[in-house]
Amino acid sequence: MDLFKQPNLFSTNEIIKTEFNLPGAEVILFENFFSVEESDRLYHSLIENTIWEQDQMTIYGKQVDLPRLTAWYGSEDELMVYAESESRMVPWNADLLFIKERIEQEVDIKFQRCLLNYYRDGNDSVDWHQDYEADQRKNTVIGSVTFGETRNFQLKHATRKDLNRVDIPLEHGSFLIMQGATQDNWKHKIPKTSRKIRPRINLTFRWIE
Repeated sequence: MDLFKQPNLFSTNEIIKTEFNLPGAEVILFENFFSVEESDRLYHSLIENTIWEQDQMTIYGKQVDLPRLTAWYGSEDELMVYAESESRMVPWNADLLFIKERIEQEVDIKFQRCLLNYYRDGNDSVDWHQDYEADQRKNTVIGSVTFGETRNFQLKHATRKDLNRVDIPLEHGSFLIMQGATQDNWKHKIPKTSRKIRPRINLTFRWIE
């Protein structure tokens, strides 16, 4: 049973690949990358078995909760790096290894870590940002996998005002790749919505040179 896609007499499980023509970016979307059955199973399993945390940020000198829950997972090497930081990272579990191995067949690299975001409703979001520090953004790969409610993924150029914002609906079972200099040139966000919607889990698998 497909929990998150509306019935469509013409829909199939065929993977649909879309390459976006964005200056200074390499962005590719794969719709239906995971089957309906896989997506439904992983959605429920990740919600129940992930070690979710409520992180905070500082706004005007006050600590406030991030508008989403998060979790970090990674390889043994990454665990050693994070052992001396305040961030908590735990080893890959079976679900994440299944997803990781599947998407690595498409990008032909080995992802080092994964940040999971749990958007519980339309109030949960993430504002405009670029991943990684400025001197690390030239050659990175982020594999973004979505299970659950469709949310609008927005991209805007970091400096050029002549380029329009790009909106990409990320559906249940989709896989989005951002690579090359994308993080150096473009910002992205998941905006809030006033619609009554169900939860969404997003997994951002990361590789940096």
